[in-house]
Amino acid sequence: MTDKRAVVMLSGGLDSATALAIAKSQGYDCHTISFDYGQRHRAELEAAAKLSKALSASSHKVITIDLQTIGGSALTDTDIDVPEQHQEGIPVTYVPARNTVFLSIALGWAEVLQADAIFLGVNAVDYSGYPDCRPEYIKAFETMANLATKRGVEGDRLYIYAPLMHMTKAEIIQAGIQLGIDYSQTISCYQADASGRACGQCDSCRFRKEGFEQAGVSDPTHYQI
Repeated sequence: MTDKRAVVMLSGGLDSATALAIAKSQGYDCHTISFDYGQRHRAELEAAAKLSKALSASSHKVITIDLQTIGGSALTDTDIDVPEQHQEGIPVTYVPARNTVFLSIALGWAEVLQADAIFLGVNAVDYSGYPDCRPEYIKAFETMANLATKRGVEGDRLYIYAPLMHMTKAEIIQAGIQLGIDYSQTISCYQADASGRACGQCDSCRFRKEGFEQAGVSDPTHYQI
């Protein structure tokens, strides 16, 4: 058993699955965490649990927090449509403060586990314009984490890694294939149906389809049509 331990934020999507595989390849004993936050579908949570097991994580935890109560996003509000055309600027699929909330909870679990690192699959190249997916945000949160925790102030630094940050979707897919990920088990769609089938129209589906095309890899996604 490795002495290195990490909490990995696992949504059930392509990117977070790849981040988990990378953490494993770097010798970390991985503990995965997912969030039931009032999103449109639960299929991604089921996918996350399967991926955690398939990629040999040591434990998997699902945290329930209802972000529908504050709303403000097409991913949590049923009266806001998920756009099927790319939007300039910050799109309506942005969930206010989501990564800050999720990272804070992951940070607490990391302290309990005495983990050395938190991994997440955010990306600043092929992304939808979310402000909490940028390198400066991750750096700032890591600084805060080491100011706000017992281990941090005692000099035992915790690191936050976003290994996909500067990779294209095609590069992410190629890396994941080399690490043995079965991408047919992942769900990236913003509005997948109850069976986990993707709409094929939203930004997330578009980035994913283009990534497989550019990587020269057959797209294993299950689509609704």
